Amino acid sequence: MNYLEAIIISIIEGLTEYLPVSSTAHMIFTSSIFGIQEDEFVKMFQVSIQFGAILAVVFLYWKKFFDFSKLNFYIKLVTAVLPALIFGYLFDDLIEEIMGDPVPIAIVLILGGIVLLFIDQFFNTSTTFRESEMSIKQAVIIGFWQCLAMMPGTSRSAASIIGGMQQKLNRETAAEFSFFLAVPTMLAVTVYSIFVKKWGEGTAMVKGYEMIFADQQHMILFLMGNIIAFIVSIFAIKFFIEMIKKYGFRIWGWYRIVVGIILLIYFTQFQ
Repeated sequence: MNYLEAIIISIIEGLTEYLPVSSTAHMIFTSSIFGIQEDEFVKMFQVSIQFGAILAVVFLYWKKFFDFSKLNFYIKLVTAVLPALIFGYLFDDLIEEIMGDPVPIAIVLILGGIVLLFIDQFFNTSTTFRESEMSIKQAVIIGFWQCLAMMPGTSRSAASIIGGMQQKLNRETAAEFSFFLAVPTMLAVTVYSIFVKKWGEGTAMVKGYEMIFADQQHMILFLMGNIIAFIVSIFAIKFFIEMIKKYGFRIWGWYRIVVGIILLIYFTQFQ
């Protein structure tokens, strides 16, 4: 992976991480088009630059994250993230195997888009309008919904937002709690990918941080990727909140369907 490829992938991560369109799918498709998806550093890079996106949420909502008088907020995040941590650990190998094949991911992208076309009609009776009004039970159920995103192409954001709306949260509150929930979820995934998980095959398996520090270029790519993802995510989050206030989720449903069809055709006919 060269610097230009890393910049493009990082911009895509920042743009799509908090949108209901699946950042993983977009990065896999992009790296597959570049012909670099099979590279182990690229796979690790795509996960590790989520750290920059995490910092964007903390930066924008710093008053929320550092108000230690609101213990209930932290309890909701911890209990909501547990299902994803448990199932993610159990199915890590299967998830990685699926990530190598863009065709089923494109299909899931399309199916998820169809769901988003009707989501505003399915769940249109909101009773919860602020995170502080949520119960711990609601948070845990949203956490289980988030587990659907273990299938690449589903979108962690879409799954948790749909879960929030199913739990009677209005669109904005569901989106914001999805952002909050992303912090412990993606932080855990990033730490696991860098410090615990071994990448590679056979006797050539190494941990993520060993790949990062293997040479100067890897270190630069890692730092650059996180900085770009951080900056772009700040603008993407603000943009998304305004969009769902005005237009709901239908526009994202059509986007997923169109992109999914294009990519499905590309990877089945031209690869």
